Amino acid sequence: MSVPAPHYLLFSSARHTRPPHEPAAGQWQFVLEAVDGSSKLEATDVESEISRDRLELWALVRGLEALDQASRVTIITASRYIQRSLRRGLSAWSENGWQWERFGQLVPVKNADLWRRVHRALRFHQVQCRLVGAPSQSGLVVEAAIASPPQAETVPAAAPLRNSKRRKGLWRRLADTKAAALRGLSDLWPKSHLDMTSC
Repeated sequence: MSVPAPHYLLFSSARHTRPPHEPAAGQWQFVLEAVDGSSKLEATDVESEISRDRLELWALVRGLEALDQASRVTIITASRYIQRSLRRGLSAWSENGWQWERFGQLVPVKNADLWRRVHRALRFHQVQCRLVGAPSQSGLVVEAAIASPPQAETVPAAAPLRNSKRRKGLWRRLADTKAAALRGLSDLWPKSHLDMTSC
């Protein structure tokens, strides 16, 4: 008798912050929540001198590596870089020694060290990727997931809120988004907003 793998929602996002004392800093964040609501893990960190793509990838890597057993994971992100790389590039990159062809020459894959870690995690986890619209001004995907209709993608093999009233509304809408992700999104958003292309 086999036990079904637990299912998690992984919200990942990144944004650049520019405090007066730091010329360029970025923040990554992930929220890993069991679909049944039994557990939830959030992590945020600030990195300096780093690109937004690498920040997004850090959030994804840290979220996947936080799981201690093989699981089903639905990634919810606003990053087309993450979505396209998972869908089109990852398997080809690993087969080509983490290089890709650009204008007739093989060049190293950008952020290959982190993509190797994602590739390793995909050996254990079943992953789906849901793309939400562009992040809001705050840059965090939790708010963007609520405001924009997502596009579903299948992958082979939010700034801290200060106002408690706003926080309650956000988590209520997040729960609706979570329920919609489980229903395949068809009940919450019209079909015209969904791109069901598989990865």
